[in-house]
Amino acid sequence: MLSNEQLEKILKQADIMPAEEFSKFLKEAGKSGRKIENYLIEKKIVTASALYESAAKYFKVPFIDLKNQVIRKDILMNIPEPIASAQQIVAFAVEGKKIKIACLDPENMEIFEFIKKKTELEPKIYLTTPESFDEVLKQYHKSLKAEFKELADENLDPSSANLKKLAENLPIVRIVDTLLEYAIFENASDIHIEPEEKDILARYRIDGILKTVMTLPKNVQPGIIARIKILANLKVDEHRLPQDGRFKVNAKDYKVSLRVSIIPTFDGEKIVMRLLNEKAQILTLEQLGFQPSALESIKRNISKPHGMILVTGPTGSGKTTTLYTVLNILNTPEVNIITIEDPIEYRMPHVNQSQVNPKIGYTFATGLRSFLRQDPNIIMVGEIRDQETAEIAIHAAMTGHLVLSSLHTNDAVTTLPRLSDMGVPAFLVASTTNIIIAQRLVRKICPNCIQSYKLDKLMIKELTKQLNVENIMQTMQNKRIIADAKRGLESLLFYRGAGCKQCSNSGYKGRIGIYEALEVTDEMSELILRKEPPAVLKKQAEKQGMLTIIEDGFIKAKNGITTIEEVMRVTKE
Repeated sequence: MLSNEQLEKILKQADIMPAEEFSKFLKEAGKSGRKIENYLIEKKIVTASALYESAAKYFKVPFIDLKNQVIRKDILMNIPEPIASAQQIVAFAVEGKKIKIACLDPENMEIFEFIKKKTELEPKIYLTTPESFDEVLKQYHKSLKAEFKELADENLDPSSANLKKLAENLPIVRIVDTLLEYAIFENASDIHIEPEEKDILARYRIDGILKTVMTLPKNVQPGIIARIKILANLKVDEHRLPQDGRFKVNAKDYKVSLRVSIIPTFDGEKIVMRLLNEKAQILTLEQLGFQPSALESIKRNISKPHGMILVTGPTGSGKTTTLYTVLNILNTPEVNIITIEDPIEYRMPHVNQSQVNPKIGYTFATGLRSFLRQDPNIIMVGEIRDQETAEIAIHAAMTGHLVLSSLHTNDAVTTLPRLSDMGVPAFLVASTTNIIIAQRLVRKICPNCIQSYKLDKLMIKELTKQLNVENIMQTMQNKRIIADAKRGLESLLFYRGAGCKQCSNSGYKGRIGIYEALEVTDEMSELILRKEPPAVLKKQAEKQGMLTIIEDGFIKAKNGITTIEEVMRVTKE
């Protein structure tokens, strides 16, 4: 659909409507709560084809009306149905090395590039009307329906041989390939395939939020599950026990490793696939989004020859990415680095990476014990889950090794009592811990539709109830983010995304971390030895100049990187 600005320019350029008249209709459309484009067409002020023909001239692309055109199935299927409906784009002809594409947004370069790579054909772009596009979408459903009916007629005997045969069926292979391809294109971190009573839901986790991308008929369930089991080298005829496996998807532009988890549920087996991009670039600490003061203390502490660097936060808060970023800085030819992980998420050159295997008794603790005989300088332990691992890691840090690890706690300060609760003596925690980084991931505002606004009274009242707003404002003044803390939240401009095609109307695109970095200074060690409560430790941390996660979040919201709502969503405890 066209934006208001584009629409005004198109109508003016085509001499259909002057700017004053457009403003009048814009107000009327706003009052009735409709989009101006729909309003003009519904009121017959302009026809859809006249509007989109003018739009085609404005964008300098040809116009096509596909209303009564039957498209060959093989051409249509060049663009899988979920991509077609999400990106509002269809293939309607192939001529030599060119593929003709009808769309509603001729400026969506990212998707055209994706199609060029996928089909190895040069896209020729046409503009069509929304009505014409919807008609073509129906052709997908007809051809898919026919294929699914064929599958339904098959004898779905649950024996292994028949399931294997079913998994090789063309529609099944196409559905699974489309799910994987589109997930990679959308930068999804997980794919969920969830059986329900009457159908199957396919959902992607994108930027930490789950969204439904496909609803499939129930009769394709055995085929999809069998196909994924074969790819992940799992038992096809095992339906009652959970199974775990993995496989890789390689293409010219990406190399993705998928971790598969299958569990039996009431309506069938549920599959979750975690996508790990093996070609992902390891970021720098600056790119991760650390504030200058935190950055300084992290750099100071990772250059120490021994001690512990801990990263903490809930599952999916980016701890592993932070650990790998630190490892990348430390990875020089002069040191021996060994890691024990569950699983190995990124491959790093010149780093000896080892994966735990609890089935054969190879746990974090047993691996760590053996590592100490491997003459390491730096050890990374994926996660400290129990007392034994905590003790060995701390002893390693005490005996001259630099140990990096992660823990599940809500903030940096509560990590210290947590280690004591695990049975590690306070004097060991105080003497070996260098720095603790706590983090969360927030979605970034989409740069294509960012807009500023001021907080309303209700929102300010809500924030004041939940947070110490005075402290946050004072911190922002101290860090020179704002000029005067006394003027209050109502004086500040914040930002959010209006929603556009590039961000699927969510207003967000990509993620960044919000952090707190607690340096264990001599004063802090003293408090840990005295087993002071977290509240006292927190006061000392703030005295040392530590920014809390909330404060870091507010600074990023004020700077237009994320929104207040996002900060509140991820810091709720």
